[in-house]
Amino acid sequence: MKLIIQIPCFNEADALPATLSELPRDVAGFDSVEWLVINDGSSDETAEVALRNGVHHIVSFTKNQGLARAFLAGLDCCIKLGADVIINTDADNQYVAADIPALVAPILAGRADVVVGARPINEIGSFSLAKKILQKAGSMVVRFVSKTDIPDAPSGFRAMTREAAMRFNVFNDYTYTLETIIQAGQKNIAMTSVPIRVNKSVRPSRLVKSNSSYIRKSLITIVRIFVVYKAFRFFMSVGLTALLLGVIGGIRYLCYYVSGDGGGHVQSLILSSILMGVGFQTILTAFLADLLAVNRRLMEDVQYRVKKLEYPEVTGHQSRK
Repeated sequence: MKLIIQIPCFNEADALPATLSELPRDVAGFDSVEWLVINDGSSDETAEVALRNGVHHIVSFTKNQGLARAFLAGLDCCIKLGADVIINTDADNQYVAADIPALVAPILAGRADVVVGARPINEIGSFSLAKKILQKAGSMVVRFVSKTDIPDAPSGFRAMTREAAMRFNVFNDYTYTLETIIQAGQKNIAMTSVPIRVNKSVRPSRLVKSNSSYIRKSLITIVRIFVVYKAFRFFMSVGLTALLLGVIGGIRYLCYYVSGDGGGHVQSLILSSILMGVGFQTILTAFLADLLAVNRRLMEDVQYRVKKLEYPEVTGHQSRK
């Protein structure tokens, strides 16, 4: 059994040594433990620092691609290297590495294919009130869409099996955390969470530039996730609402018309016609969106089968370097 711990990095030369010093070289249940750094277009010496501190593998981008693409590139490399289990953690040493055995325990016990570390959000002093509220709101939306009970969806400290990693795709450029949980829920991948600890923050988050930026991007991400993964429900709800308002407006006009006062309420008839037209078109869009969702699922299944053929499971992973 091989475990690979991957760390997406962007200009993390200063923070990386402390993070790597805490990572384990051995974890119970695994024959070998390897480290992988995704150097996401760093302009500092992130790659050199990683090598000096004993990192086994480095994936480098010439230009910054963003956290989501770096995460997927890491998964792809881990799969190629024959990883049975993959752990993702942050380069800023946010998560306590000593919790790794607890993180992989449900996988080793055969109870889960994805495990998400749940942080004590209310106890993290570096999080503003707005950030805490959005963290919880994002998790709530993800639980609703994915039909899971993951309490801390934005957590980047997570473990997954090789099979689960091959099934993930991320369409959002901002972050992978919310979307991968939704995909796991929709694809019936066994998922759970375990409580974890966090270290004291040593620097501001590179993902969160400011509270206003975090709020804006988080809200956009949440809305986009709902539209992408619940497209039929979203467009059907909007369409039925517009259609209902149009019908109510039409009935209102008819009432005035029957009473002989229809001439003064032509605006209601026009608005009603517009709303009914918009509602009908949006309902048609809901069915088209549902067909696109079916096509996306078929394409993801084809992609998964191609990966299975391209990266077949190998035995004796501990000998692969």
